Amino acid sequence: MPLPSAHDVALAAERRTAARLLLAHPLVTSNGPHSDTFPLIRRHADWLAQRFQQVFGYRLLVEASYARLFKAGLGPGSGHRLERPSTGTPFTPRTYAYLALALSVLVTAPEQLLLSQLVADLRAAAVDAGIEIADTGRQAERRTLAAAMRQLVDWGVLVETEGHVSAVAEERAGEALLTVDREIARAVVAGPLAQSRDGADLVRRAADPGFGGPRTYVRRRLVETPVVHLDDLTDAEREWLRTRQRREAQAFSELLGLEAEIRAEGIALVDPDDEVTDVHLPGTGTVAQAALLLVERLVDRLRPEGPGHPAVGGRLVIGVPVPDGLLPELLDELIEEYGRRSNWQRGHLQDRDGFLAAVLDLLVRMRLMAPAGPLRADGHGLPEGYEETVADGRSVTDVSGARGKDRTGGGWILLAAAARYATTVTVRPPAAQSPADAQPPEDDVSKEPPR
Repeated sequence: MPLPSAHDVALAAERRTAARLLLAHPLVTSNGPHSDTFPLIRRHADWLAQRFQQVFGYRLLVEASYARLFKAGLGPGSGHRLERPSTGTPFTPRTYAYLALALSVLVTAPEQLLLSQLVADLRAAAVDAGIEIADTGRQAERRTLAAAMRQLVDWGVLVETEGHVSAVAEERAGEALLTVDREIARAVVAGPLAQSRDGADLVRRAADPGFGGPRTYVRRRLVETPVVHLDDLTDAEREWLRTRQRREAQAFSELLGLEAEIRAEGIALVDPDDEVTDVHLPGTGTVAQAALLLVERLVDRLRPEGPGHPAVGGRLVIGVPVPDGLLPELLDELIEEYGRRSNWQRGHLQDRDGFLAAVLDLLVRMRLMAPAGPLRADGHGLPEGYEETVADGRSVTDVSGARGKDRTGGGWILLAAAARYATTVTVRPPAAQSPADAQPPEDDVSKEPPR
């Protein structure tokens, strides 16, 4: 087989760069933060559209000023949330409501309008939709509204021609002149709104892979989540993945530059360049450091004995229940051992319940822990009429009980992927101080997962 030419190598690299950008940022504008790569998307638009449709069932729209990759959902509990950039605070339901109301107004808005007029139109739209919104004169409500407006600016739906949308959060609301891009406003929403009865139905319908069935859903799950455990999949999805996992690993490497880690418990796609993820672990900051240290202690205490794959007579262990009371106990230990000398944020140290909730939230998004409850393997969250049985009665990997006994009363499960993040901890004092009296800053506590 002849080696690829330099032109072929360069072409593949350009397409991979464009595909990776769209995967991480489904809305790219010609004058936004990724404007330098936008010409590559335009250049390879036809090829990208064909590949995203064939592999994931995603639709790609490329226009002169923007490109929009219309992704699909993955079902309940698998969404990618929006956050306030300044604090990392997740959007509240109220923020999403303001965002949706603003978009409903902007798709038919004039090319330019005042911020005060947009707020008035938003309130009128809420009345028409039968949605109660709090008094926008309250400080907390003004900040929530400002966060929604800022997101629209970040997407390119709004351009701050004069003034800033943050003026809406001021005690005496300021004014701003805004330019509206109605095309981008129409392209933001990807879900099937018209066909959905309510929010829960929208989530189910958005996760329907359509004609592609299990093949399409598994590929979406692999590329959109940090790790896919086998009981995250139905029987039909597990069977398809079992027979295709090596070929799929090669395809993901060629298309997106992602490397597959295949284990008995599931598969993770790893990005060596750490560019296509929106959740980072290891990471900087108090919550990320505490999460990694907590995982290390949980793995040390709860690691099961003799796990294996049923195909070779082993016992499949995808998760182990966390004993009640262990999580706050371990967090207290970590705070005493690392928190104060590592300058962990005072607010977290004073609010231990909130601190633990933030740590667990990160670990859940990383798919290292999960609340006990029904799973996709049990039929939870499937769209109506979805194919979930295996053709020809083929045998599939049995995942029943792979997360321990059912815990209908709640609780937490430590998942198999957590073992990958078992850490070694090194506390490095600053060079200017002696080890005896050093108080290292937060970033001087290093936690490294095994290689």
